[in-house]
Amino acid sequence: MERSEVQSPQGETARILVEFLEVAVTSIVFLKEVYPAGAFERRRYMNVVVQRARHPELREYIHSAVNGLLPFIQKGQVERVAVIFFNADNIPVERYIFKLMFNQSYGSKVEEGELEFSLRSFLTKLLVSQSLSKVLPNGCRWEITAYFRSLPQVDTSKDAEFWIPTNTQQWQQPPLITPIKSMNSDPLNVQLYLEHPSFSETKS
Repeated sequence: MERSEVQSPQGETARILVEFLEVAVTSIVFLKEVYPAGAFERRRYMNVVVQRARHPELREYIHSAVNGLLPFIQKGQVERVAVIFFNADNIPVERYIFKLMFNQSYGSKVEEGELEFSLRSFLTKLLVSQSLSKVLPNGCRWEITAYFRSLPQVDTSKDAEFWIPTNTQQWQQPPLITPIKSMNSDPLNVQLYLEHPSFSETKS
């Protein structure tokens, strides 16, 4: 059952997407300068120069969190994957959002080269998106958060045990949204955008 799922169009697309997300999340953390530049090393992925975390715990956190989403992305349960940065008061100051739409009924063979070409453009956009983001305050932290369309059943899925409900503080007002990149193609649509608190939220 799992083998056929991985070899299906949805399974193959999900595998490529998860691999891409791992690289993209690492790139975002590097760009935000949460850690010294020496904490990363240059690698080439999809013919783009990207960053890879040197520290085993950082690399494992990103890898485990993103790869833990694979079975849920295959089933179309994941709506958004967010990289959230918090200030010292544990209030979100910036969110990078990957909004996903996965066509479960798509039955044709996925052109891996075309999909990777589309996802590669997200990485190049990320590299020049730093001017759109905010300088992080001292003492900030970050986390990866997934937003599910429907909650996974912990008793029926071992993978669901990795994900726990979040108590992250939410903004009271709709955020300011800055689009970065989007792609629309079967079986996958992806939108990448930045969210910042509204001006009224900042004042309060």
